[in-house]
Amino acid sequence: MANALLTPSMITREALRIFKNTNLFLRNIDTQYDDSFAKSGAKIGDTLRIRLPNEYVTRTGKVATPQDTVERSVPLTVATQQGVDVAFSSAERALSLDDYSNRILLPAMNTLAGTIATNVMQSVESFSNLTFKGRNADGTGTIATPDAGAWLDAGALLDNTSTPRMNARGNRKAILDPRTQARTVTTLAGLFNNQQKIGDQYKSGEMGMDTLGFDWGMDQTVIKHTNGSYTAGAVAGAGQTGASLTVAATTGTFNKGDVICIAGVFGTNPVTKQSTGELRQFVVTANVASGATTIPIYPSIIPGVVAYGTVTASPANGALITLVGGASTTFRKNFVMDPMAVTMATADLELPRGVHEAYRETYDGVSLRFVTAYDVVNDNFISRFDVLYGWATVRPEWGAAVADIL
Repeated sequence: MANALLTPSMITREALRIFKNTNLFLRNIDTQYDDSFAKSGAKIGDTLRIRLPNEYVTRTGKVATPQDTVERSVPLTVATQQGVDVAFSSAERALSLDDYSNRILLPAMNTLAGTIATNVMQSVESFSNLTFKGRNADGTGTIATPDAGAWLDAGALLDNTSTPRMNARGNRKAILDPRTQARTVTTLAGLFNNQQKIGDQYKSGEMGMDTLGFDWGMDQTVIKHTNGSYTAGAVAGAGQTGASLTVAATTGTFNKGDVICIAGVFGTNPVTKQSTGELRQFVVTANVASGATTIPIYPSIIPGVVAYGTVTASPANGALITLVGGASTTFRKNFVMDPMAVTMATADLELPRGVHEAYRETYDGVSLRFVTAYDVVNDNFISRFDVLYGWATVRPEWGAAVADIL
């Protein structure tokens, strides 16, 4: 019996299913769909607002001390339109859905998802925690292949920022570069002598689920980061607060995504407001030239027992700054995170008129547009699949990089 011609709705739904399931990283972040553009279609540059959780402080005693609720949000701009285009004959449109999916949609969506994941993966450069085997309390040490202690330390960094251990999207995730995965499976092969997990690792060559507090996975889009050349610098001026740090002219550069510690500046737990007993880590949010006197950082320096407080006290004048991982070091930036640390949002693209077919579909927070036009000269149908998206690191403190030396 001849196969019926595939409809645009069938093709779009199948393409979306493959797109969402083909990339591990995209499966494990928060994906949101904004339906406010459903009729007219969104444009590149439209901005959404992602709301953040509120924080409060407690009181002691019976006298109420009402607090203002300060709503915070992160802007997310749908600034990127990514697509993949294919051409096929009328005969190929008569294939079964399974054949069409395997021959055309699978490679097309795998490429599209991989490209988008590579872009969104840059959000890891905003994570404000970094650890590695051999890291000292002040951030010094030589990066080596992570062992169980390094992964457990990453989990502790998340605990100290009150990162959930589980939410609606599941457990905390650990995403590894293929080379780091190979090394980690070897390092942790006998973990706790759990014979079932050892057997699973032996068969798959991969870390399993729910080990050391994480669900594990490998992703080829894990980035490689190179620290700046910074070797010396100190705080210039006591009592500083906010998202930039004034310093004496630095010796060497900082790259966006570098992580620093400041002597004497200890982190606080967002819930208990108490000191973690460890130096707070700050991520550098933009490139900084050698000799600069200002370093942009996250989180902001907010001292004391207050809502959204981050540190026990502002840095002292002359406090030394340490670049975690060392100057000019290149490493694989594997990471652990809560799925809500990173948000990717998509919006509907406009459906054009005067074409053979045009269709939109949404699935699990992703909107995909499918458009086909007929090429009468070559007797081909030319189709395009498009996603309009943007991303933001909504909670950078809910992620921690785990370095592995190249």
